[in-house]
Amino acid sequence: MRPVIAGSFYSVLTTFVLFTHALFIFWVVFGALVARSRPSLRRLHIASLIWGILTEVLPWPCPLTFFEHALEYRAGIEPDQGGFLLHYLDKLVYPDVPANVLTIAAVIVCLLNLALYSRLKWRRHRAL
Repeated sequence: MRPVIAGSFYSVLTTFVLFTHALFIFWVVFGALVARSRPSLRRLHIASLIWGILTEVLPWPCPLTFFEHALEYRAGIEPDQGGFLLHYLDKLVYPDVPANVLTIAAVIVCLLNLALYSRLKWRRHRAL
């Protein structure tokens, strides 16, 4: 009975980490909308964008991905064999698209966000 309880506990943790990962991805893509008039959030978003670019371009493993895989292993979850929420969160975070297409799209989105921040800073600097 104990392994089932442990497995379900790790399954819940895996779902939580996947959900957190999905939220981070949404933050990276859409954070500029939230951070627009908040300087501290803007700096956090810029750091997140740089982190996103670095993890896409360099061979750095994302800590959340590593943590997800470790929890899935402990929960005894095979890819695409978790519960409903886990299955669809996994598809949201890791869509079935070629890796190079995802990498290019992610870098473009991050660079566009950084370009918007640069433009905003340039406009403010020019207005002074």
